[in-house]
Amino acid sequence: MTESSKHLPLFPLNSIILPGGRIPLQLFEPRYIDMLTRCLKEDRGFVVVLVRDGQETSSAAGFYDTGTYVRIVDFQQLDNGLLGITVEGQSKVSVVRSWQAPDGLNLGDVTVCPDEDELSVPDSLAELPVVLKALLKHPVINEMGMKVNFKDARDVGRRLTELLPLDTQEKQRLLELENPVERLQRLHSLLEALE
Repeated sequence: MTESSKHLPLFPLNSIILPGGRIPLQLFEPRYIDMLTRCLKEDRGFVVVLVRDGQETSSAAGFYDTGTYVRIVDFQQLDNGLLGITVEGQSKVSVVRSWQAPDGLNLGDVTVCPDEDELSVPDSLAELPVVLKALLKHPVINEMGMKVNFKDARDVGRRLTELLPLDTQEKQRLLELENPVERLQRLHSLLEALE
């Protein structure tokens, strides 16, 4: 993907994915099955954005301007007859302009946000990688095969943001942060509040 990409499909969801993360999706609406076909044919991804208001399935759903560019890493027909795909986050992006195609698919022009600095997990937050290791042992999460550098503040913060049972608006705020240590500090505070 270029620094500035035009006419990328936007996929509003009620969940968050960050760079390096993976999530499974079930596609059943024609607009998204067509999107998947085009993405595979053109060897490109799409942008996952968090729904701000409305429903995922509504063509009128409002969404946040910061999301994640994802690539399809796996797809299969599910037992329920739906098409299942697994996507992996590539980079955080900002939606500069968006509109809707005649079939209801959201499209947008996006710019890639600068990658965060690679910083070590501070000693004062050393319990966070331990929490993450415990979460990754869950069979469903383990099955996604995510690779995590437990010393990298970016990796630890991004995966905890996705996996912890936090309010989606809080997850959006964490996605939008640009400093990985600041994200970890915020997650630490949120974990203390959960306890």
